[in-house]
Amino acid sequence: MFVRAVYATGDPALLDTAVRSLNSEGRDLLEERPGYRGAGVFADRELGKLLAVSWWETEEERRHSDEVMRERRGALLEPFAGTVSVANYEAAVLHQVRPPRQGGGLRFSRMEFDPRDADLVIDTFRATVVPRAEPLPGLARTTLLIDRDRGRALAGTLFVDRASMAASRATVAAVRHEASAKAHADVVGLEEFEVVYADVRLD
Repeated sequence: MFVRAVYATGDPALLDTAVRSLNSEGRDLLEERPGYRGAGVFADRELGKLLAVSWWETEEERRHSDEVMRERRGALLEPFAGTVSVANYEAAVLHQVRPPRQGGGLRFSRMEFDPRDADLVIDTFRATVVPRAEPLPGLARTTLLIDRDRGRALAGTLFVDRASMAASRATVAAVRHEASAKAHADVVGLEEFEVVYADVRLD
Protein backbone atom coordinates (compact mmCIF):
# COMPACT_ATOMS: atom_id res chain seq x y z
CA MET A 1 0.00 0.00 0.00
CA PHE A 2 0.93 3.66 -0.29
CA VAL A 3 0.44 6.44 2.22
CA ARG A 4 -0.06 10.18 2.27
CA ALA A 5 0.75 11.92 5.56
CA VAL A 6 -0.48 15.44 6.29
CA TYR A 7 1.22 17.13 9.25
CA ALA A 8 -0.28 20.35 10.58
CA THR A 9 0.53 22.62 13.52
CA GLY A 10 -1.46 25.47 14.99
CA ASP A 11 -3.28 26.91 17.98
CA PRO A 12 -4.10 24.02 20.37
CA ALA A 13 -7.40 25.69 21.26
CA LEU A 14 -8.56 25.32 17.64
CA LEU A 15 -7.40 21.74 17.08
CA ASP A 16 -10.75 20.06 17.79
CA THR A 17 -12.39 22.05 14.99
CA ALA A 18 -10.01 20.49 12.47
CA VAL A 19 -10.48 17.04 14.00
CA ARG A 20 -14.25 17.29 13.57
CA SER A 21 -13.86 18.34 9.93
CA LEU A 22 -11.49 15.48 9.17
CA ASN A 23 -13.78 12.99 10.94
CA SER A 24 -16.81 14.02 8.90
CA GLU A 25 -16.31 15.77 5.57
CA GLY A 26 -12.69 14.68 5.25
CA ARG A 27 -13.44 11.00 5.70
CA ASP A 28 -16.40 11.21 3.30
CA LEU A 29 -14.16 12.72 0.61
CA LEU A 30 -11.55 10.00 1.04
CA GLU A 31 -14.07 7.16 0.93
CA GLU A 32 -15.32 8.38 -2.45
CA ARG A 33 -11.91 7.95 -4.06
CA PRO A 34 -10.85 4.72 -5.87
CA GLY A 35 -8.23 2.68 -4.08
CA TYR A 36 -8.91 4.07 -0.60
CA ARG A 37 -7.95 1.58 2.12
CA GLY A 38 -8.32 3.56 5.32
CA ALA A 39 -7.11 6.53 7.32
CA GLY A 40 -5.88 7.67 10.69
CA VAL A 41 -6.03 10.94 12.58
CA PHE A 42 -3.64 11.55 15.48
CA ALA A 43 -3.49 14.63 17.72
CA ASP A 44 -1.16 16.30 20.17
CA ARG A 45 -3.64 18.55 21.93
CA GLU A 46 -1.09 20.11 24.27
CA LEU A 47 1.30 21.43 21.60
CA GLY A 48 -1.22 21.78 18.75
CA LYS A 49 -0.12 19.11 16.26
CA LEU A 50 -2.24 17.02 13.94
CA LEU A 51 -1.22 14.06 11.79
CA ALA A 52 -3.67 12.73 9.18
CA VAL A 53 -2.67 9.59 7.29
CA SER A 54 -4.52 7.99 4.37
CA TRP A 55 -3.80 4.55 2.89
CA TRP A 56 -4.09 3.68 -0.83
CA GLU A 57 -4.00 0.50 -2.87
CA THR A 58 -1.61 1.88 -5.52
CA GLU A 59 0.71 4.83 -5.93
CA GLU A 60 -1.37 6.08 -8.86
CA GLU A 61 -4.59 6.06 -6.82
CA ARG A 62 -2.88 8.00 -4.06
CA ARG A 63 -1.71 10.58 -6.58
CA HIS A 64 -5.17 10.94 -8.15
CA SER A 65 -6.79 11.34 -4.73
CA ASP A 66 -4.42 14.16 -3.88
CA GLU A 67 -5.64 16.17 -6.85
CA VAL A 68 -9.05 16.33 -5.12
CA MET A 69 -7.86 16.58 -1.54
CA ARG A 70 -5.35 19.35 -2.27
CA GLU A 71 -8.19 21.70 -3.14
CA ARG A 72 -10.15 20.90 0.04
CA ARG A 73 -7.37 20.44 2.57
CA GLY A 74 -7.05 24.08 3.55
CA ALA A 75 -10.76 24.44 4.29
CA LEU A 76 -10.82 21.20 6.31
CA LEU A 77 -7.95 22.35 8.52
CA GLU A 78 -9.20 25.93 9.08
CA PRO A 79 -8.93 27.81 11.36
CA PHE A 80 -6.47 25.54 13.20
CA ALA A 81 -3.58 25.00 10.79
CA GLY A 82 -0.81 27.59 10.76
CA THR A 83 1.58 25.22 8.96
CA VAL A 84 0.81 22.22 6.75
CA SER A 85 3.20 19.77 5.11
CA VAL A 86 2.42 16.73 2.96
CA ALA A 87 4.67 13.68 2.48
CA ASN A 88 4.20 10.46 0.52
CA TYR A 89 5.43 7.04 1.53
CA GLU A 90 5.38 3.36 0.65
CA ALA A 91 3.95 1.18 3.42
CA ALA A 92 6.90 -1.19 3.64
CA VAL A 93 5.75 -2.95 6.85
CA LEU A 94 2.33 -3.07 8.48
CA HIS A 95 2.11 -5.65 11.25
CA GLN A 96 -1.13 -5.62 13.22
CA VAL A 97 -1.49 -7.46 16.53
CA ARG A 98 -4.95 -6.17 17.47
CA PRO A 99 -7.27 -3.38 16.30
CA PRO A 100 -6.29 0.13 17.46
CA ARG A 101 -8.69 2.07 19.69
CA GLN A 102 -9.78 5.66 19.96
CA GLY A 103 -7.83 7.27 22.78
CA GLY A 104 -4.83 5.01 22.26
CA GLY A 105 -1.31 6.21 21.54
CA LEU A 106 0.96 6.51 18.54
CA ARG A 107 4.73 6.93 18.80
CA PHE A 108 6.83 7.37 15.70
CA SER A 109 10.44 8.04 14.85
CA ARG A 110 11.51 10.12 11.87
CA MET A 111 14.54 8.58 10.20
CA GLU A 112 16.96 9.57 7.47
CA PHE A 113 19.26 7.20 5.61
CA ASP A 114 21.24 6.79 2.42
CA PRO A 115 18.65 5.86 -0.25
CA ARG A 116 20.90 2.96 -1.24
CA ASP A 117 20.19 1.47 2.22
CA ALA A 118 16.40 1.45 1.82
CA ASP A 119 16.15 -2.35 1.67
CA LEU A 120 18.47 -2.65 4.67
CA VAL A 121 16.17 -0.34 6.65
CA ILE A 122 13.12 -2.45 5.74
CA ASP A 123 14.82 -5.77 6.47
CA THR A 124 16.12 -4.50 9.82
CA PHE A 125 12.68 -3.26 10.85
CA ARG A 126 11.12 -6.65 10.02
CA ALA A 127 13.85 -8.66 11.74
CA THR A 128 14.47 -6.47 14.78
CA VAL A 129 11.63 -4.08 15.54
CA VAL A 130 8.59 -6.25 14.74
CA PRO A 131 9.51 -9.28 16.89
CA ARG A 132 10.85 -7.15 19.76
CA ALA A 133 7.76 -4.93 19.82
CA GLU A 134 5.11 -7.63 19.42
CA PRO A 135 5.15 -8.83 23.06
CA LEU A 136 4.71 -5.30 24.45
CA PRO A 137 1.49 -5.00 26.49
CA GLY A 138 -1.16 -3.07 24.61
CA LEU A 139 0.63 -3.05 21.25
CA ALA A 140 -1.82 -2.75 18.36
CA ARG A 141 0.38 -2.23 15.30
CA THR A 142 3.91 -1.60 14.09
CA THR A 143 4.45 0.22 10.79
CA LEU A 144 7.31 1.37 8.62
CA LEU A 145 6.54 4.04 6.03
CA ILE A 146 9.42 4.73 3.68
CA ASP A 147 10.42 7.17 0.96
CA ARG A 148 13.12 5.31 -0.91
CA ASP A 149 14.11 8.17 -3.20
CA ARG A 150 14.62 10.76 -0.47
CA GLY A 151 15.98 8.41 2.17
CA ARG A 152 13.29 9.14 4.76
CA ALA A 153 11.05 6.96 6.89
CA LEU A 154 8.50 6.98 9.70
CA ALA A 155 8.71 4.02 12.08
CA GLY A 156 5.60 3.77 14.22
CA THR A 157 4.21 1.80 17.16
CA LEU A 158 0.49 2.08 17.90
CA PHE A 159 -0.94 1.18 21.32
CA VAL A 160 -4.51 0.58 22.47
CA ASP A 161 -4.11 3.01 25.39
CA ARG A 162 -1.81 5.83 26.44
CA ALA A 163 -0.66 4.01 29.57
CA SER A 164 0.72 1.11 27.51
CA MET A 165 2.53 3.54 25.24
CA ALA A 166 4.12 5.29 28.22
CA ALA A 167 5.15 1.99 29.81
CA SER A 168 6.88 0.91 26.59
CA ARG A 169 9.23 3.91 26.32
CA ALA A 170 12.35 2.32 27.80
CA THR A 171 12.00 -0.92 25.83
CA VAL A 172 11.28 0.84 22.57
CA ALA A 173 14.20 3.22 23.11
CA ALA A 174 16.56 0.24 23.31
CA VAL A 175 15.05 -1.32 20.18
CA ARG A 176 15.28 2.01 18.36
CA HIS A 177 18.97 2.32 19.24
CA GLU A 178 19.75 -1.22 18.06
CA ALA A 179 17.72 -1.03 14.86
CA SER A 180 18.97 2.38 13.75
CA ALA A 181 22.58 1.24 14.19
CA LYS A 182 22.00 -1.93 12.17
CA ALA A 183 20.16 -0.05 9.42
CA HIS A 184 22.71 2.81 9.20
CA ALA A 185 19.82 5.24 9.79
CA ASP A 186 19.75 8.49 11.75
CA VAL A 187 16.78 9.16 14.04
CA VAL A 188 15.97 12.85 13.52
CA GLY A 189 12.67 13.11 15.37
CA LEU A 190 10.51 11.37 17.97
CA GLU A 191 6.85 12.20 18.59
CA GLU A 192 3.80 10.86 20.44
CA PHE A 193 0.14 11.41 19.60
CA GLU A 194 -3.32 10.49 20.83
CA VAL A 195 -5.24 8.22 18.46
CA VAL A 196 -8.41 9.94 17.27
CA TYR A 197 -9.09 7.08 14.90
CA ALA A 198 -7.00 4.57 12.95
CA ASP A 199 -8.64 2.26 10.45
CA VAL A 200 -6.90 0.34 7.66
CA ARG A 201 -8.47 -2.48 5.63
CA LEU A 202 -5.85 -5.21 5.55
CA ASP A 203 -7.71 -7.75 3.39
